[in-house]
Amino acid sequence: MTILSTLSNPPFNANFIQQLIALPLPTTADLFEVVDLCAAFASVLVETDNVSERDALCGRLLHALTALERLCDDDLPQHLIEQLIAGDAEPSCMPDSWQDTATPVKYAQALAQAIQGNTLSQSVNNALTGLLHDMVYLLADFVKEPYLEP
Repeated sequence: MTILSTLSNPPFNANFIQQLIALPLPTTADLFEVVDLCAAFASVLVETDNVSERDALCGRLLHALTALERLCDDDLPQHLIEQLIAGDAEPSCMPDSWQDTATPVKYAQALAQAIQGNTLSQSVNNALTGLLHDMVYLLADFVKEPYLEP
């Protein structure tokens, strides 16, 4: 069972948004669970117009990105290593200059902070929200990329 499987309503209705905002991030969550939660926050954020919900989603996303940053530096548990070496390694979805997770995580954190500040015009805020969404999904794909065991 994943963290997100505990939510009871389809995405993008008000009740689902409130459940997602209130969803705790377990201290036992692994890298894949946290990156999936980041993607869920980013996905709902891009569809949400309510300012207080956007602020809350940005705050939750920032919290999850901080946990992701920490988990990316930790050794992977064996069950995740097994998932990563089970697939066929293909060229990375991430540019060569970003082949560590620190750079895209920092970029995603900066975007979320800029959006959460509510100091930008609506058009810039919307553009940055879309960019944040895409950055988080790229990051999610990157951390789950199969690789060959050394």
